[in-house]
Amino acid sequence: MSAETKILCIEDYLAMPETRQHYEIIDGELIMPPAPTLYHQWINKKLLFALDHHVQMHQLGIVLGAPVDVLIHQPPIQTRQPDVLYISFEHSGFKDSDSLIGIQLLEIAPDLVVEILSSSDTRRKIKDKLADYQTIGVRECWLVSPEGQTVEVLKVTSEKIERIGIFGTGQEISSEVFPELSLLVNDIFESN
Repeated sequence: MSAETKILCIEDYLAMPETRQHYEIIDGELIMPPAPTLYHQWINKKLLFALDHHVQMHQLGIVLGAPVDVLIHQPPIQTRQPDVLYISFEHSGFKDSDSLIGIQLLEIAPDLVVEILSSSDTRRKIKDKLADYQTIGVRECWLVSPEGQTVEVLKVTSEKIERIGIFGTGQEISSEVFPELSLLVNDIFESN
């Protein structure tokens, strides 16, 4: 962080104009990663639609795609923007999508976050994101590797982060958050 960097507080953040830009706030500093690749966006769309379809069919909650700010802590303000997130009606207190009206940032833990890995994601960055999600009480995290065409599913508790499994081509993703979900890894990476 340079000496000229302005440290944002929650009031500064909430006063910012609405944007479709993807950025996170880390220790009060606005961080704007490079734009995702088109393939990243394709995978994001496929996951978003598949999860939303499942959630709507079973009336479980709300699925959203980036950019959605998830508040980690303040001060200094820290946010994350997972590629996809799921908020259950059961744990959130939300009753329907109307519950989202007027909310600028999510101040509760999503039940599930999905991070689609990119070439700019270092082990340190991924570890930091997982630690942030663990801190706020996210129950499950999916790490999606476009390069390896795998989905790593992690169970997150306050004590530890535990691998449920790494799922690849021809395998069905196993999720504790969505035990009835039927989603093949191929459905995420292949065009149809």
